[in-house]
Amino acid sequence: MKLNRLGSAAAVLSVAAIALTACGSDNPTAASSESAAGSSAAGVTGTLTGSGSSAQNSAMEAWIAGFTAENSGATVQYSPDGSGAGRKAFLGGGAQFAGSDAYLKPEEAKDAQKICGPDGAFNIPAYVSPIAVAFNLEGVDEINMDADTIAKVFKKEITKWNDEAIAKQNPDVDLPDTAITVVHRNDESGTTENFVEYLKAAAADVWTYDVSGDWPSDIQSENAKGTSGVVSTTTSTNGAITYADHSAVGKLSTVNVKVGDEYTKISAEAAAKALDAATPVEGASENDLALDLKRDTTEAGTYPIVLVSYHIFCSSYKDQATVDLVKAFGNYAVSEDGQKTAQESAGNAPISAAIAEKAAKAIDSITVAK
Repeated sequence: MKLNRLGSAAAVLSVAAIALTACGSDNPTAASSESAAGSSAAGVTGTLTGSGSSAQNSAMEAWIAGFTAENSGATVQYSPDGSGAGRKAFLGGGAQFAGSDAYLKPEEAKDAQKICGPDGAFNIPAYVSPIAVAFNLEGVDEINMDADTIAKVFKKEITKWNDEAIAKQNPDVDLPDTAITVVHRNDESGTTENFVEYLKAAAADVWTYDVSGDWPSDIQSENAKGTSGVVSTTTSTNGAITYADHSAVGKLSTVNVKVGDEYTKISAEAAAKALDAATPVEGASENDLALDLKRDTTEAGTYPIVLVSYHIFCSSYKDQATVDLVKAFGNYAVSEDGQKTAQESAGNAPISAAIAEKAAKAIDSITVAK
C-alpha cells in the first residue's frame, strides 16, 4: 500500500463520472440514494458516534442535520478532532466510525481487525475538496507559485513576499517587503499529509521530508489546531500563509498553482480533473475504495493538491441495531441527496456516480459480527 493515502483517494471523487471499474482519502448522481431512502423510511434509531477530520466538519454537520430530519429517533455525534485522532478513537473502540482525510495505514488496517473482526475496516470516500494554499497579504488578492516555490516558502527558505522567486512569477503584482509567516497544523492531520504528499511528489528536490500527517518538527513556525485554527491564525496575521480545505478559507486569498506550463486557479472543477489518474490502492479489498492520486501531473487545468475525506467503517458490528444505523447514515452521506446537502453547506465537489454506486455496495455489505 503506497503512503499517499488520502490525496490519492481524492482521485475517486471526480465531478465527472469516472469509470472506476478496477476500483478496489474536497455530489453527482449517487446510486445509493434509493438505499438511503429505504433506510430513512425504516426510521432507524439509536446513537452513532464518529470522530475525525475537521476539514469535512461543515459537510458532516449538514449530513447529520439531513439524516436526523429523516430519522427522528437517531442521533449522530461527531467530534472534529483531526483525522489522526479520529482513526485512533475508531481503532480504540471509542467511535463507531472515523472521518479521515487519509485512508488507513497498513498497520492501522491490521489493528482494525481487533475491533471490527477478521475482515477489518474499509475506507469509503465521501467528501472531496481542493486544498488551498491560502494567504493574507494586504493589497494582494491572488498570486502565482510553482511547486518548488511553495515548498521553499513552507520550508522557510523563502521568507519575504517580494523574494525574487515569487516576484518573477508575478510581474504585475506589487509585492511588499513583508515577512512570510508560515502557519501549519499542530495536530496529526490528513490535510497536512495530503499537502506534503503534493510537495514530495511535485517538488522532490526541495521537500525532502517523509510524507506524514505530522508537520516536520524541525520547521519552526506558527501553528494551530484544526482547519479552523490555521485559518483563524492566518486571517489575523498580515503576511501569513497556510494550507486548508478550500471550503473553509473564508476571505483569505489563494495561490494559483503551476501545473505544466500554466498556473491553475483553485476550483472544484480543476481538482476533479486531477482525479482522472487515480488508481486503486495496492492490496485493497473489494469493498475498500481507497485510491492513489498522481500529484505531479503536468496536465494544464488540473489542480493537484486535492483532499478526499473518507468515512471508515467496520465490516461488522456487534448487533443488528448498530449495523442498521451505520448503514443508514453511511448510505445517506454518499447518496445524491446527501452529497447535494453537503455541497450546499461546505462548497465541496460531489462524488461521482461510479464511486457512489461502489460505496453503497460496500456499505450494504456490513454485517453483524459472528
